[in-house]
Parts: sequence; structure tokens; C-alpha cells
Amino acid sequence: MIIDDRSRIRTARRIVVKVGSSSISGDNAGQIQPLVDALAEAHGRGTQVVLVSSGAIATGIPYLSLAERPTDLATQQAAAAVGQNVLIYRYQDSLDRYGIVAGQVLLTAGDMETPTHRTNAKRAMERLLDLRILPIVNENDTVATHEIRFGDNDRLAALVALLVEADVLVLLSDVDALYTKPPQEPGAERIDRVDYDDELAGVEIGATGTSGVGTGGALTKVSAARQAAERGTAVVLTSTALVAEALRGEPVGTWFAPAPDGVPSVTGALSAVTPGTVAS
Repeated sequence: MIIDDRSRIRTARRIVVKVGSSSISGDNAGQIQPLVDALAEAHGRGTQVVLVSSGAIATGIPYLSLAERPTDLATQQAAAAVGQNVLIYRYQDSLDRYGIVAGQVLLTAGDMETPTHRTNAKRAMERLLDLRILPIVNENDTVATHEIRFGDNDRLAALVALLVEADVLVLLSDVDALYTKPPQEPGAERIDRVDYDDELAGVEIGATGTSGVGTGGALTKVSAARQAAERGTAVVLTSTALVAEALRGEPVGTWFAPAPDGVPSVTGALSAVTPGTVAS
């Protein structure tokens, strides 16, 4: 199904929602509950929902008595091992209010590049969704190496959306939309819509985030959005605070219109974009 207008989001069969570390960890851990409220609302009307959630490393940091995000791989892996456990518990604790069960799915870039692993991941998530389980996907930071990482969970979310043939991908952050320049700068204007073939000429896109706990920024989100839109999946880029409105099809954030003849292809998407670049 091609969702060619955001007002049709409520009719989507399958939606992937991605949330970043800064939105659900540290002082913002309380945002998990309203995020779950929005996911449960969509789930309740029959939509199959997949959540791609960052935050394992950021959540694990205080449990390792670290003052900031570690830079060495071994400590990142240790923080992820602890934080993923806590993160899933927090999600399930909130989902219990709605009688929804979460299923944890951890992936590496190697899983998506290897046909057998990719098929297994797709089969598992399809079955979870058929059973009305809400899959929560994250990169498997405990075993991933610098050489085989996705680079950011925006890219992972786009690949998951293509893997499960989602109708809509919702990319959440701490910014409410894409702007013509960094939103804190004078003269920045909100972009309401981006066509799948729009080159975004003249738009200044920041390469990094500002929270200090995640790995993505506007650049990675635009790259991921274009990956998905070019293959027929509509995308909404907005803030975590506006997720409920986005899932209801209200005019929030930036709408990335899907290509009318887009055909989902994970293998094509893997080679089309490298982390930190904007797809063309």
C-alpha cells in the first residue's frame, strides 16, 4: 500500500517508528510512557507497529558509573549489554497498561547484508506482528564492531521499514521538523513536504545532533527518509513530543512523499547510502 497523503496514515497496515537516545534516556526517560501511549493507540486500531529504539548505551551509562558516553568499543558494548535490559524492561512495564507484549529484536548490519540472516529476521518479525506482538528493534551493540555497524539507528529504521514492507516510517527526535537551516538560527523555516525526488537545494542540514548521547542528526534522518521514500514508504520526520499527532495523520513535522512506483528493496538500500551522507 502506498500512503500518498499523511491524512491516510490512520489506514496504514504497518508502521515503523524510530526514537533516538536523547528522547528516552537520562532526564527524558519519562517520555517512554507518552510514546507508548501513542504506539498503543495505533496498535489498538489494528495497525501493526514496529519500534526501532536507540538508547541502550545511554541507558546503561549511569549503571556503569560513567560520567559520559564511552568512546572505546568494549565499554560501549558493556553499557549496551546493561542498558538494553533496562530499556526493554521500561518499555514492557509501560506496555503492560495496554496488555501489549513486546518482542526484542537485535540486529547488526551483517544480518541485513547476509541473505539467510535477513530472511530469518524478516520471518521472525512477520510472525511477531501476526501474533500482535510489538517488536522493539535495536542495533546489537554488544557484538557489533566499528566495521559492521549501521552507523546510526535512522539508517537501521529505514532498512527495517523496507524489510517488513512498512507503509509509513516515523522518525522522531528532539526537533519538530526539518528546517531550511538549523532551527536555532535566525530565518530558519519549517519544511512541510519533501517530494521523493526533491534535491533539497539550498537547505542547510546539520551533520550531528546536540544531545551528546546519540549518534545521529538531521543529516542521517534526511538520508534515511529519502532511502525509504524512494522505495515507496512514506516518512514523517518530527519530534517525540508530537508522535501521537503524527500517527493520527495530523499535519505535524515534515512529510517525505513516497515514490509512486517505489519497490521496497533492502539490498538496494544497503548499497545506496553510506552513514552520514544524504541519498540522491
